[in-house]
Amino acid sequence: MSGGGFFRGVRQKVSGLKPVRVPEAPSRAFRDLWPGDAARGQRILKGELECGGSARPIPEGATGYGPSNGSPAWRAALHGFTWLRDLRALGTDAARMRARDIVADWLSRGSTDPVSEVPEVAGARISAWLGHWDFVAATAEDALRKAMMARLAADLRALVVGLPSEARHRGALVALKGALAAGVAVEEEAWITRCIRFLPQEIERQILPDGSHVERSPIALLLAIQDLIEIRNLLHGAEIEAPPALALALDRAAPALRLFRHGDGGLAAFNGTREEAASLLDLVLTQAQARGRAPLILPEGGFQRLQAGRTLVIADCGKPPERGGAAIAGLSRGADRVHHAGTLSFEMSVGRDRLIVNCGAAPAAEGAWRDAMRATAAHSTLILSETNSSELTEDGLGRRPDRVEAERHEAGGAQWLEAFHDGYKRGFGTIHRRRLYLAESGDDLRGEDLVEGENTPGFIVRFHLHPGVAASVQEDGSSVLLRLPSGAGWRLRAGGGRVGVEESVQLFGEPRRTQQVVVTADAGTQKIQWAIGRVAPAEG
Repeated sequence: MSGGGFFRGVRQKVSGLKPVRVPEAPSRAFRDLWPGDAARGQRILKGELECGGSARPIPEGATGYGPSNGSPAWRAALHGFTWLRDLRALGTDAARMRARDIVADWLSRGSTDPVSEVPEVAGARISAWLGHWDFVAATAEDALRKAMMARLAADLRALVVGLPSEARHRGALVALKGALAAGVAVEEEAWITRCIRFLPQEIERQILPDGSHVERSPIALLLAIQDLIEIRNLLHGAEIEAPPALALALDRAAPALRLFRHGDGGLAAFNGTREEAASLLDLVLTQAQARGRAPLILPEGGFQRLQAGRTLVIADCGKPPERGGAAIAGLSRGADRVHHAGTLSFEMSVGRDRLIVNCGAAPAAEGAWRDAMRATAAHSTLILSETNSSELTEDGLGRRPDRVEAERHEAGGAQWLEAFHDGYKRGFGTIHRRRLYLAESGDDLRGEDLVEGENTPGFIVRFHLHPGVAASVQEDGSSVLLRLPSGAGWRLRAGGGRVGVEESVQLFGEPRRTQQVVVTADAGTQKIQWAIGRVAPAEG
């Protein structure tokens, strides 16, 4: 169902209901909790919005809104207004006036874009407007304040009556959060009660028993924790008792988020995750008020953490999430909507230096660039016959592994991990099996990639390097010297295939050139063995 179709259906349901009372201002003060990015705010002042790997001009006047103006995800960000915090970060009158001008233009010309009516977009917009009311609207002209409140009330009616949302991803939580905030803002007790009634079941859908998020994405988990914190604080401020499921979810989710943190404090780049400041993660974990160390395994989420000495390995050993269906072109209802074909990929860091990474994500970019980051080749794993381990579609994943299993062992401080997936069984009749061993000292990571089956085609094992790592092929032709930003030397050796170094890219924020080590195996080869070991100072 399209976003516009959803809201048309809801409007038919609510047409006979009494109108929401529209006050001149929210009934209580709201405050967005999270820091903005002043650099992105400066770009907005200059007329450009950057989000999710895509930067485009902000529409002005009668032109620019609609399907021709950027990808659905970029338009969703535009209509969701969470970027108001970036203007607020500037703290200037120019930023305040720019925010008002964009809101006013959107109300008069942009609010009919179907993307603006998708429930998760409407929910995000409600939260952003209320969270920045003092910044944008408190001292604005009466006409703008009244128009904003009228739109909030209209969105509230549609969202509340449409509960529970059909979405099977974080967007459903965003819609519920926005509806609850608007209900408090206009003091609609019956609709607040309706939101709270659906909150426990939505939390259960969003946060898995191990604390991971249904989308299997570190960034989705971070954002969902922020949503839950906002809901908790909203209810507390309105003197409404929160359901027990809320605190229990935060107690599970916060430690799970820690599993994905590298030594530099940032998140591993799995499934749509882009760079987030370590200071933001620290703030979120503090606000969550949840204690607990990072787990080693997320059994439902399917992630593993190996750690010894100063070395950390984070591996994706889980099945892709629930299949989605299109809600509006490019905005899926399923938890796999931004999922990557990176099964059995891993990242590795040493202290604060990242060594092996995945390439990142561009979820709001146009299709070709977005899907290049989702492809198996953009991950540190094996790719068979230049074919993705999961089929990438506009709305999520098509063909994907039916079985992904992992088994872990530990002895004397050393750790073994063996995992496999059958994403290549259909079409090739093969299974990819990966074995990892991390020594007790952390100075030796060994791996083995096997392709089990008959008549195996050629394959490549890729190790994408962080942009701060310098790589040089050694004279023996079977190893590569890796120099970390700290100056420490590591060596990657491989047997069973040809070793080389090629160009790569990392897309956490702005695109950055980097390198990748590639180990190429000819058809008929079934096994590549490799090792990444610390180099003694005398050798480096």
